[in-house]
Amino acid sequence: MSHDLASPFVHAAPSRLAGRTVLQIIPALEAGGAERTTIDIAAALAEAGARSLVATTGGRLVSELQARGGIWVPFPADTKNPVAMARNVLKLRALIRDERPAVVHAQSRAPAWVALGATRMTGTPLMTTYHGSYSGSHAIKLQYNSVMARGDAVIANSHFTAETIARLYPWARDRVRIISPGVDLREFHPDTVHVSRVETLRSAWGVAPDQRVVLLAARLTEWKGQKVLIAAAANLRDRGVSDLVFILAGDHQGRNRYVADLDALIADHKLGDLVKRVGHCADMPAALLAASLVIVPSTRPEAFGLSAVEAQAMGTPVVVSNLGAVPETVLAPPEVPPEQRTGWRVPAGDVEALADAIASALALGATARDTMARRARLHIETEFSLDHMTEAMLDAYSAAIEGHLPARAR
Repeated sequence: MSHDLASPFVHAAPSRLAGRTVLQIIPALEAGGAERTTIDIAAALAEAGARSLVATTGGRLVSELQARGGIWVPFPADTKNPVAMARNVLKLRALIRDERPAVVHAQSRAPAWVALGATRMTGTPLMTTYHGSYSGSHAIKLQYNSVMARGDAVIANSHFTAETIARLYPWARDRVRIISPGVDLREFHPDTVHVSRVETLRSAWGVAPDQRVVLLAARLTEWKGQKVLIAAAANLRDRGVSDLVFILAGDHQGRNRYVADLDALIADHKLGDLVKRVGHCADMPAALLAASLVIVPSTRPEAFGLSAVEAQAMGTPVVVSNLGAVPETVLAPPEVPPEQRTGWRVPAGDVEALADAIASALALGATARDTMARRARLHIETEFSLDHMTEAMLDAYSAAIEGHLPARAR
């Protein structure tokens, strides 16, 4: 299993990809880490002189894909219906024969099964990115999830993910390389966000000038930990902390029952003025700069945790669950001395510990906060830059094209 992203081929990869076609396939281009990575890779490929195709049903990010040099290929990649997926195999085979991509890269499970069938028919190299910790432990679910380990090359987005693949699918371990998502350090930089963008968001959220924002930016689903944060908000209110507003930013994606549960919990705790659901946020750099603190309170292992990385890039303190891959992105004791921390880690689901960490983070003086912000920014620049990720991914494409990959498991 390769953990080394500093391959000798990295800097030569762009020129070797010039004139080549790479086809990514993903269900839809809505908000999310896999979607963001797909667009970033497409832009890097276009910059390297490659034709960068993305087969997807559509979504709010299609316009950005096209603006950055990617080519949208309308394709019903979001279906999970077995009959429709079988038809999609033939459709994708035809697309591959027409467009002749040098490699196909699947970013999600259902389209990965389609891509596996089509690339076997055409002899095209297949890459998969194992983005999630993927729930389910019974045999049928494990078999369904296994497609993400069946590529000629398997990209793991964290050490946690790589270890998960090795445990569940040991036959794939020799084809795994770790390439973590990267953050655009030009977009996510406090100096590039005009104060008007922050003011616009705070006004839209109904935040008073004297209130500090605690932000949880994630889709509204149980394991993202919104209920834990609501309970921590009540805990802090009961301690007498009164100058905070807790912002839950994210789509509900049709989870109406969960949204109703959140609203009921907010009402039960009498937190209507302190906890606000604001829906999808299109300007995350401004949102992170508007926040005094960013929370990632996941109750199930995250495969990466991009919001914690983006927050640190903006210099905003973070508190994360000590679970899954997110702790890989945040420096904290006992791995480093307290004076080297870039955030706080707390046990998942522990309301009291989360409230304590929030209180500690918000108690930082101006000098300590500025020092941590610079340290966090340097940490992200060193370990999680977008340039680092795209160079490593272009190297992986070049290796796939040039036949440097072991044979896929059959």
